[in-house]
Amino acid sequence: MLPLWKETQAAIRAWLAVRPNDVGPELFLNRDGGPMTRDGFAYRLRQYVAVAERATPSIANKHVTPHVLRHSCAMHTLQATGDVRKVALWLGHASLQTTEMYLRADPTEKLALLEAHHAPLIKPGKFRPPSDKLMAILAAATSTKTRQ
Repeated sequence: MLPLWKETQAAIRAWLAVRPNDVGPELFLNRDGGPMTRDGFAYRLRQYVAVAERATPSIANKHVTPHVLRHSCAMHTLQATGDVRKVALWLGHASLQTTEMYLRADPTEKLALLEAHHAPLIKPGKFRPPSDKLMAILAAATSTKTRQ
């Protein structure tokens, strides 16, 4: 079972009401009535993105692919629930290790980790580079430009 928004549930119910009954268990079909393939879905997505670009030109600058949609949905699920197990179930991952990459990619998780740990206590001091020829040349060039 997958959690779906009410709008998504309504759209799927409407589709199932008009979809032919003599087809397999797949939800989405290709033009021949067979199961939609990954390539078929990507093709349809590109068509809809092209239509959306006409109404919202900023979409043209976005990278919209099935993988990006899947990743975005997983990230939203993680942020909404905070539970990587739910993300793993939604994505169909057999192992939580596969899903842990979403934890590493989540910026809110990174910020929470940074806030939980304090910066090491470093005493302020003055840095003095060792004297060498390059530093002397740079110092001379800087002091010459400041006087001009």
